Amino acid sequence: MAGRTVTDIPVGDRPGDGDAAVQRPWRSRVKLSSIGAGIEKFLGQAGFDRGPWLTVFFASGIAAWFALANPSQWIGAVFAVLLVTTGLRGLWHGRADRAETSLALGAIAIVFVAGLATVWARSEMVGATAISRPQFTQVEARVLAREEQPAQQRVRLVLAMRDADSGDALKIRVNVPLDADNAKIREGAIIRLNVRLMPPAPPMVPGAYDFARSAWFQGLSATGSASGDVEIIEPAGPSGGLAKLQRALSRHVRSQLGGSSGTIAAAFASGDRGAISEDDEVAMRDAGLTHLLSISGLHVSAVIAAAYMLAIRLLALWQWLALRVRLPVAAAAIAALAGIGYTLLTGAEVPTVRSCVGAVLVLIALALGREPLSLRMVAVAAMFVLLLWPESLVGPSFQMSFAAVLVIIALHNAAPVRAFLAPREESGLSRMGRRMIMLLVTGLAIEFALMPIVMFHFHRAGIYGAFANVIAIPLVTFLSMPLIAVALFLDAFGIGAPVWWLAGKTLDLLLFIAHWTSGQPGAVRLMPEMGGGLFLVFIAGGLWLVLWKGRVRLLGLLPAGMAALFLMGRPVPDILVSGDGRHVGIAGEVGPMLTLRDRKSSYAQDNLMEMAGMSGDPIPLSQWPGARCSPDFCVLRIHRAGRIWYVLMAKSRNFVERDALLDACTQSDIVIADRYLPASCRPKWLKADRNMLERSGGLTIYLEDGRIDTVADGQGQHGWWRGK
Repeated sequence: MAGRTVTDIPVGDRPGDGDAAVQRPWRSRVKLSSIGAGIEKFLGQAGFDRGPWLTVFFASGIAAWFALANPSQWIGAVFAVLLVTTGLRGLWHGRADRAETSLALGAIAIVFVAGLATVWARSEMVGATAISRPQFTQVEARVLAREEQPAQQRVRLVLAMRDADSGDALKIRVNVPLDADNAKIREGAIIRLNVRLMPPAPPMVPGAYDFARSAWFQGLSATGSASGDVEIIEPAGPSGGLAKLQRALSRHVRSQLGGSSGTIAAAFASGDRGAISEDDEVAMRDAGLTHLLSISGLHVSAVIAAAYMLAIRLLALWQWLALRVRLPVAAAAIAALAGIGYTLLTGAEVPTVRSCVGAVLVLIALALGREPLSLRMVAVAAMFVLLLWPESLVGPSFQMSFAAVLVIIALHNAAPVRAFLAPREESGLSRMGRRMIMLLVTGLAIEFALMPIVMFHFHRAGIYGAFANVIAIPLVTFLSMPLIAVALFLDAFGIGAPVWWLAGKTLDLLLFIAHWTSGQPGAVRLMPEMGGGLFLVFIAGGLWLVLWKGRVRLLGLLPAGMAALFLMGRPVPDILVSGDGRHVGIAGEVGPMLTLRDRKSSYAQDNLMEMAGMSGDPIPLSQWPGARCSPDFCVLRIHRAGRIWYVLMAKSRNFVERDALLDACTQSDIVIADRYLPASCRPKWLKADRNMLERSGGLTIYLEDGRIDTVADGQGQHGWWRGK
């Protein structure tokens, strides 16, 4: 063979020829280039729009920061994404047919890293360390914000103060009773008051509302309540800004229209919900109508649409302007200013800002002659909100707001729906009937889309919300809000009373619908805590459904359906323990939840029942036949997983004879206490005393699985978590 070239070797003798494919099977492996070709072909056939997915991956970077535990994991995620995308792009380097895919991979990596970096930077810039312990103190502080809440008989103040020990500037939130309030206590005033301050509370149990995280991004170091009179050291200046105008508008509306309808009208006009009673809030929530109280897309769109239509008609009367200026552009500018003003006046909450940005984009599209309603428009609005407030991604307001808009656009862009709504020769009654059917279908689609979000955050699912919205949305959009606007205009001439009366009747009807719907059997079903994993599967399926086109979007039903099946089989926790150890709930026994404390109703007990998906009045352990209670301890026998569990729970911090305590610990499987227990107290399985709970936070215990979930498991090293 010496001296022979490769071409001199007979074909059958060359390595890789003949049976060589059998001898070297790795030669037939699937190449990454062929995978890329398949993906590119699939995306092309599906009509894939890359634009909205950039926002999805930006949001994924934000979500990764919240989900991962510490800086090393955040940096590791950045390097992992960059390594994978760089490697794939390197394999396709020089391939003209892969240039577009390579560019898309680079964009995905950039926006993912940008999302993670944005929320990390936001946390470092605005996060405020909480006070170390509860305290009662006298503070001298400047008023930053004032929120009137007459329904709760209080005024809520946000104050800037100087910490007496460290000298650091702190921002705190304090509730002042109405009898201690003074109209001069407003933005800019310096006041002195005695306050009871608490660090912002972490979740009571895993999956509960995390106020500490919310307070961190609001810059709050403590919350509390005032005690005694409030002394004004320095009055506020003459200018009160938009907050003063908002309060004045709210008070004016309530003075013109009394009762519950007046409080709803004030919320529509100014965004002030502080006067709405708890009964009305609960009824609106359980009827699926809470979104009407939160100034969002419906209200902003109504204001902008009314301003646009009014402006274009009035401007058309000015012949000189009509001949020289494109009226749609001028009307769009006026409507945009009206929408921005309304957004600022009503508090500029996330749903309002999102709606305002989206509506302005629609106006720009109309002025340019482009398609006004598109997924790209929603993606741009979402990116705008996430750049300013990345923490809003994990809140229900952002999720519900954008989910509803995505569903509406995706549904109305679907071919069957477009065919159903296409103009045709028909009577006005038939056309109205089709519109009403479409409104009902849209309401049902939104209800199903929002159900996982509502269950994850609020642990409840509404049944009749879509049907209530069929009446409530047109009622508010076409009657209540226009009548309120007209009444406010006529009030300038002192003749608005008749219109206020009509507006009140429409709002009375809205409240009747809410109370009637929420009072129906099965209107609301409570659900146990869902878990972040299932929620992400729901979200992934939903995004696939709304962002793809054609039949391929139906593949999103697979993850959503699987998540629903797992959710139905998700077990209810047997024991729930609050982070301070004072409140314990026992689920799974016959009837309602059993509670350690004898109070019939409290915020803590309501939260425990909500997390377990249970309703009804809780039963104190002291009244349960299967429990033995003394003033200091309760012992309960629980039958689970074919065995009996003995649970010992402390009720007080009174002195207990040591030997009796140690004997009780030895005989118990689980010991729960809000006090420190001696190291010699050794139950058979778990000792959840104050020493442990300060590190772990609240607990949910699943006896059949032998599993314990803690609040600390989902907190990591984020700044708002104070676990040791």
